[in-house]
Amino acid sequence: MENSVMALSRENFKYIIVGCVVVIVGFILMSGGGTEDPTQFNEEELFSFRRITLAPFLVMLGYGVVLFGILKRPKKEAAVQNSDTVKGSVTESEEIRDDMPNN
Repeated sequence: MENSVMALSRENFKYIIVGCVVVIVGFILMSGGGTEDPTQFNEEELFSFRRITLAPFLVMLGYGVVLFGILKRPKKEAAVQNSDTVKGSVTESEEIRDDMPNN
């Protein structure tokens, strides 16, 4: 019987979804600042704190959360892998003993 272990747990997917939402919010905050008349340039609106500082920070934070969600090792999976390794090593040593001639 083979254990089916997913590469990412439910907790990982939660981090990834939260990170994607933060990235989308960052891009929404970055949008806008245009005018109807192409001859006008509204410097205060275009170069505001929200568009120049806050939005890029949120986008980078969101990408960091997504990366963390991908790289974070699930706790249950680590325990399963350790127990499989121990079981596997015992089985291999038993096989080696069975192959050795009895004196």
